[in-house]
Amino acid sequence: MKSAVESFIEEVRGQWRLLWRERIDDHVRAEGVANQDYDKLFVERGTVVLATRNFKFLTLREILDQHKILNSERFVPLNPQLGNWVKFGRAHAYRRSNGLPEHVSREKKSQQLKKGGRGWLHA
Repeated sequence: MKSAVESFIEEVRGQWRLLWRERIDDHVRAEGVANQDYDKLFVERGTVVLATRNFKFLTLREILDQHKILNSERFVPLNPQLGNWVKFGRAHAYRRSNGLPEHVSREKKSQQLKKGGRGWLHA
């Protein structure tokens, strides 16, 4: 049985999907504009929801935080742009286990040059 919080979050997600599905794409200005009001998302008709420059992207987690939903990370998956747990593990835990400081990365050694560094020139 769903609680009131879970049913509210499903309504917010439904509006979220509808916003991204039915937005108006302006190819001249390279923007996406909301075509109607979404009261649960705090978005009005005509609000720019997607742009290429100087733009703060809407996130579902911030909207849930504005509604004062506790533990919003439980309902929203991780942001793929920030990475996931595998990427975090590779970046941090691997370096610690090998005794490397986090800010130091391994430098790659260059391969031996072909023809003593003269390249592929033919005389």
